[in-house]
Amino acid sequence: MVPAALRWRSVVGSLVAAGRRRLSTVFALSSGHGRCGVAVIRVTGPASADALRALTGGRSLPAARRAVVRRLFSPCDGALLDRALLLWLPGPASFTGEDCCELHTHGGPAVVAAVLRALAAVPGLQPAKPGEFTRRAFHAGKLDVTQVEGLADLLAAETEQQRRQAVRQAEGHLRRQYGRWRAALLRCLATAEAFIDFGEEELIEEDAMAETVAAADRLADDMQRHLADGRRGERLRSGVQVTIAGAPNAGKSSLLNSLVQREAAIVSEAPGTTRDLLDATLDVAGFPVVLTDTAGLRDASDAVEREGVRRARGSAAAADLVLLVAEAPRVLSWLDGPGGAPTADVFVSEQLSALGLSAGTESPTPETQLVLNKVDLVTEAEAERLGDWCRSGSGRAALVSCLTGHGVPALVEVLGDSLGRLCADAAAPAPALTRQRHRLHVAGAERHVRQFIAQVAAGGDLALAAEQLRLAARQIGELTGHVGAEEILDVIFSDFCIGK
Repeated sequence: MVPAALRWRSVVGSLVAAGRRRLSTVFALSSGHGRCGVAVIRVTGPASADALRALTGGRSLPAARRAVVRRLFSPCDGALLDRALLLWLPGPASFTGEDCCELHTHGGPAVVAAVLRALAAVPGLQPAKPGEFTRRAFHAGKLDVTQVEGLADLLAAETEQQRRQAVRQAEGHLRRQYGRWRAALLRCLATAEAFIDFGEEELIEEDAMAETVAAADRLADDMQRHLADGRRGERLRSGVQVTIAGAPNAGKSSLLNSLVQREAAIVSEAPGTTRDLLDATLDVAGFPVVLTDTAGLRDASDAVEREGVRRARGSAAAADLVLLVAEAPRVLSWLDGPGGAPTADVFVSEQLSALGLSAGTESPTPETQLVLNKVDLVTEAEAERLGDWCRSGSGRAALVSCLTGHGVPALVEVLGDSLGRLCADAAAPAPALTRQRHRLHVAGAERHVRQFIAQVAAGGDLALAAEQLRLAARQIGELTGHVGAEEILDVIFSDFCIGK
């Protein structure tokens, strides 16, 4: 009788020659690390079938795309590793377009480690690199670069709105739009080149070039509308920058703690406690927010606080939304001053001027939400008066008490409305730009299309004008990965986890 170890070495040895002749086959843990109920280990590549046979003792492959339960053994000595659920996914009908298999094992760290060691012992197999499964899907034509980026965003999504936007991109909403643009560019280019080759022989309808220029003009307008989105898609992907600003002791740090619902910032009655920028992330109505607490704005006496004030102004200037915090009792005194009772918008404008963010400056004025804190220190009648005064302006104001929590839920609701205006609507029919790379390529394509139109209108050389269409099509091709994709992919896949 043949010993078990020799029998198993025979099973594996019969696979060696084929494994060496084939392209690389990779494997990785695709589920999360750590102790869990079930762990998913994926294998993709031409030796996937060999790996499945090696770990099941040479048994035949299961039926395609049907889950079966089998024992897994070590290919080195035949030791039982686990009882697992197996899936055999032959290419090209798989995620990567290659032969694939999945091993759904028990999720204990020792079990996962043993199965990974067993796969490493199979000839022709090697551990996957970050993003290698998705990279193979791209090379197989299953995904374009925008879908790959959408998949990366989906894995990184932390809020509901981020998830919705990422799902749409991963499902190909951007791919289809850019595909239509590229097809339209190639049609325009084909007509232009036909005029170059046959125009003098009058084999082409006279109005064909006019129709081509009109189509190019519509395409350029479509690209321009796509670019004029106010960075809403990028903002939703990366997070809305919200800065809390105001005078010392207005309650900025208390407001930060109230919104994030933890003691993230030190709160003290002594003015000037906060001297540096303090960031915290939170989810507001499904929108990602990076909330920044800042130093109180005043003429500081020492160098450290002056630097804090400088950073506070810089953070407010770069913010998408400023929460301008003021003390309710002080605002009441201001309203009763010699200047009368100006509107809330006038008050906000004056406070923004103190921040160096007035409309007359070079920096654009960010959207501003006025927050009147410490309403617990005023009477009910005074609070009602402040509410009427807030409504006299743009309406983007809230009365809160960070001490008692009064008004904070209403502020969060108003903040959610502001974020909805600042971010892309994930359910809108037109997909949004989500990365600066997209913006640069679309802007380049639009510029080349406009140059084509201008050169034709000026009666320039048609061959040179047609080159502009070719360059525009290349810009869209680089955007989707049809051309020049390797450098882009190296950057994109470096952010993927191993096993995806």
